[in-house]
Amino acid sequence: MRLGLNIDHIATLREARKIHEPDPLEAIFIAKNVGVDLITLHLREDRRHIHEDDVFSIIKHAPMPVNVECAIDAQITQILCAQRPFKVTLVPEKRAEITTEGGLNLEHPQLPQTIQTYLDHGIEVALFIDPGLENLERARDLGVRVVELHTGRFSNLYNTLYSNFKHHKNRLELPQDRATLKAMLDTSLQELTQSALAGAQMGLEMCAGHGLNYFSVGLIARIQSLQELNIGHAIMARAILVGLERALKDMQEAMKNAR
Repeated sequence: MRLGLNIDHIATLREARKIHEPDPLEAIFIAKNVGVDLITLHLREDRRHIHEDDVFSIIKHAPMPVNVECAIDAQITQILCAQRPFKVTLVPEKRAEITTEGGLNLEHPQLPQTIQTYLDHGIEVALFIDPGLENLERARDLGVRVVELHTGRFSNLYNTLYSNFKHHKNRLELPQDRATLKAMLDTSLQELTQSALAGAQMGLEMCAGHGLNYFSVGLIARIQSLQELNIGHAIMARAILVGLERALKDMQEAMKNAR
């Protein structure tokens, strides 16, 4: 199973002071040395962390494939078609959100043309979707080869059940009863497992990500039909304390042990 390192939050730290460091580009060489398979970054419409210059520099210098997450936006499409990353993952985006809240609206009127534009420029297109057979069938019908399953609900349930997440300011509308939470977590994991298998049987390349950490990743890494996990915040949070190389090796070990 491939590990994609999302480096957005290196830029988040940089933007806290609006200066030149830390530079996300530096992370890719550390990632290469420990065997990370691809670099993921999100070029948001509001440029809250990653900027165009980051995208240009990383695509130019990265020794591994680069996956750029982005919204369906004409300006961003033009930028990325000129830069030609290995893969573009289309995601939903709201200006007010803290982080991506769910899967892409697969009925978006501009989605088919956006997909075709990227494909015409030789760029692989992935769709970030909620689990479910209907979503998988729609993604396949739109002509993409790759989908990424949104693991946000699973991650929120896991963290609420097994950590102090329920006391965080970002309160979620989840039950507090542990038995109910456990049942919901099991259902979410089952939905991800079944969707990964169904997608693979359709001929889709199945990836997953969002909110996974060192404790929850094992349950997802056991899903045999998944070929790639994209993880960022948890790795960067640990890297502040132990360094990026150690943080990456710890995540690789957590994924490996799950198998």
